Amino acid sequence: LERSTVLINQAEHILKENDHARFLQTARNVAERVAMATASSQVLIPDINFNDAFENFALDFSREKKLLEGLDYLTPNPPSVREELCTASHDTITVHWISEDEFSVSSYELQYTIFTGQANFISLYNSMDSWMIVPNIKQNHYTVHGLQSGTRYIFLVKAINQAGSRNSEPARLKTNSQPFKLDPKMAHKKLKISNDGLQMEKDESSLKKSHTPERFSGTGCYGVAGNVFIDSHYWEVVVGSSTWYAIGVAYKSAPKNEWIGKNSSSWVFSRCNNNFVVRHNNKEMLVEVHPQMKRLGVLLDYDNNALSFYDPANSLHLHTFEVAFILPVCPTFTIWNKSLMILSGLPAPDFIDYPEQ
Repeated sequence: LERSTVLINQAEHILKENDHARFLQTARNVAERVAMATASSQVLIPDINFNDAFENFALDFSREKKLLEGLDYLTPNPPSVREELCTASHDTITVHWISEDEFSVSSYELQYTIFTGQANFISLYNSMDSWMIVPNIKQNHYTVHGLQSGTRYIFLVKAINQAGSRNSEPARLKTNSQPFKLDPKMAHKKLKISNDGLQMEKDESSLKKSHTPERFSGTGCYGVAGNVFIDSHYWEVVVGSSTWYAIGVAYKSAPKNEWIGKNSSSWVFSRCNNNFVVRHNNKEMLVEVHPQMKRLGVLLDYDNNALSFYDPANSLHLHTFEVAFILPVCPTFTIWNKSLMILSGLPAPDFIDYPEQ
């Protein structure tokens, strides 16, 4: 009775403690003493013959027990992923998180998997075979390498100490598309390619380039291709004040001496003065587009057989080609006036609904 009274008084005193660290330390000691007393209670109770006056002998610890069970001081608070601080490249994501009681956390564990659009997160989490785990992280940030480009992932952060662990809410983060540049070896003789490989400009005086089979050579249409083959990819093109251009993808075998989209090996979105069209295999279809559109977004989803065009400034979908691709494709660009600038290595905008979602 004496020891129990002291313990109860100490527990009630702790509840008035305002210093967080001191509260955790003292409360942990009380919890350990309660646990030890409970485990050894059968041994500690002596075999006593009570006086007949004690017909019922009981101690009511229900109030104290409820108070102690309500204390969540052993396991750490769940951390929170700070999505606004997280960064990504085409193959890495750096995850940042915060924890309200970092001093009581011994380590963090990062878990991640590809987001497949599964609505039931509990089912997704229970299928742990598909999750990658990074244990024993001491900082509140971590960079994951070797990820797929242009892909959405689910991340969880687990805060761990000796008493247990708590998970953060799931965070959806995505890698950027792999960056590419314009290939000067493929550029039409009358095209000027910037030193950084990101801008193309019509230049009638540029005639010094030697002709090669891989170089675009059409009359009156000045083309160039990207320097990589791509699969799942998002990029944008700043069309600026150009009023005559064609932007899309093509197989390596596509003819270089004619307009892209005029054959079965290329698919493009094109502006011809005041008309906006999509073109493939010499067939055109008019598309309704704001005439002042300055940027065109392109999403290639190779695995799901789709090539889509967007007005990213206004979050608008313009057109999707459904294509059963049979060969690798390359970004392709043609202009008849002014210039174009590519923006590659971008994440796909949030307004785009991926087929897998």
